[in-house]
Amino acid sequence: MLRAVTLLVLLITTTITTMVRCEPQVPCYFIFGDSLCDAGNNNDLVTKAKANYPPYGIDFPGGVATGRFSNGRNFADRITELLGFDEYIPPYSTAKGKEILKGVNYASGAAGIRSETGKHLGERISLDQQIQNHAMTVAKFAWYGPKKVRNLGKCLYTVNMGSNDYINNYFMPQHYTSSSIYSPAEYAEALIRQYAAQLKRLYFLGARKMAVFGLGLIGCSLGEIYTFGTNGSLCVDKINAAVQPFNQRLVKLVDDLNNKLPGAQFTYIASSSNTDTGSAVANATCCEVRDDYQCIQSNKICEGRNNYIFWDGFHTTEVVNVITGETAYSAPDSNNVHPVDIRTLVSSDKCMIKEL
Repeated sequence: MLRAVTLLVLLITTTITTMVRCEPQVPCYFIFGDSLCDAGNNNDLVTKAKANYPPYGIDFPGGVATGRFSNGRNFADRITELLGFDEYIPPYSTAKGKEILKGVNYASGAAGIRSETGKHLGERISLDQQIQNHAMTVAKFAWYGPKKVRNLGKCLYTVNMGSNDYINNYFMPQHYTSSSIYSPAEYAEALIRQYAAQLKRLYFLGARKMAVFGLGLIGCSLGEIYTFGTNGSLCVDKINAAVQPFNQRLVKLVDDLNNKLPGAQFTYIASSSNTDTGSAVANATCCEVRDDYQCIQSNKICEGRNNYIFWDGFHTTEVVNVITGETAYSAPDSNNVHPVDIRTLVSSDKCMIKEL
């Protein structure tokens, strides 16, 4: 699963930023998604989709394999930092007590909009179940008083879903029937209808400021290239073409929800369309991979991993994840967001970003 495929010059020269110590820009941050932002919810599940073993996490603080599908931070971690939080948002599987008041990460590797997505890998927490888990969290907010409940409308919510509905569903006809039932356009429409209902459920649970991420260039991930081949192209074109209708419909869905739901402030965050990787390594994984293109449990990894796009067959390295988070937070190109970036969505004068 690919988020941003980025020029090497960006990997090397991106401005280093840090937050002046102050109150976070939002009272809490809730994260919904798949392996691109899973922080450990899959660790205790019976599934192949887990990353709580080395070399995952080698560049995370303490060198710990927390369950993040990368060598270090994921893009939601970088957004958390830019929002001004001192600690990363805890996964739902371990969040306890007052920890929930700063937010919860519900993301689960292999999860999708559709409940069956990823089932061939084992247990996973679908978006429907993630929303049910959030309902449990919202109920607990009442224990801490009405002010905490009111805070829910001021919090940031990010939702990054849909990649697995293609990678681990539509393009796996040996496991799923979706591709025999739907054309790509029909499948996108079916996904969006279900997604619309799910986002509305979050709204009725108190969400108002919500950033919904479009799908990246899935067909450019090494796992898909190794599986399908490219017929002379750089990527698997049929996969990238199939997800375009989903992104187009998702933009319209954001507009519809903003128009129909009082107080809704939803925004669409697009993935980078840039496939020019310069001299960065884009044709090899940094870790050795097994047959499902996740890392083999080993300490044997590439040298100079900041120059690699891919950590394993589907997930990018920390350096790419950081850029993805920074681009979502403060988009340099207005064409990548609709209508606003996350910084504008949560606009606050409590914190200032200091460039070093």
